[in-house]
Amino acid sequence: MDTKTEAGDRIERSVVIAAPRSRVWRLITDAEAFGHWFGADLKGQVFAVGQRTQGPITIPGYTHILFDVIVERLEPESVFSWRWHPYAVDPKVDYSREERTVVTWTLQDAPGGGTLVKTVESGFDKVPPGRRLEAFRMNSGGWDGQLENIRKHAETA
Repeated sequence: MDTKTEAGDRIERSVVIAAPRSRVWRLITDAEAFGHWFGADLKGQVFAVGQRTQGPITIPGYTHILFDVIVERLEPESVFSWRWHPYAVDPKVDYSREERTVVTWTLQDAPGGGTLVKTVESGFDKVPPGRRLEAFRMNSGGWDGQLENIRKHAETA
C-alpha cells in the first residue's frame, strides 16, 4: 500500500515495507545509514534532538547542495522529525532567513506484517512565495523517490 496526499502546505506519503520496524527505524535514524539510501554523505554524523546534521548530497546533479537538518523529535521506533529548507538548491541564495519546513517520519506495524512508514513534510505556506510552488513540486517528486529508496534498501539489506 502506497499513498500520496498533497494539500496546501503539506506533502504526505506512505509505504509498507516488508521489513521489521527495528530495521526500518535504524535506516531512518542512523545518520550514516540514512545518508547511504537518501543520497548524502553523513559519515561521522549523528541525528540527535536539537542538533544540526549536515553533509553534502551525493546525487549526481545535486552535489553542490548541503543536506542540512535540525532534529526535533526522536521517539524510538515511532517518530522522527527534523526541520530543513526545502529544495534549497541555488548556491547564490542565503536560505538561512527562511523558515524551515518540518519533515516527520512515523513508523507503525503494518496490517499483515512489515512496517508502515508515513512521511509528512509541512510548512510550505511559510516558504517565500517566489519559490514555494517549485519547492513543493520538487519535494513532492523527491519524496516519491526517497520512499522507494528506503523500501528497496530495507527489503534487501
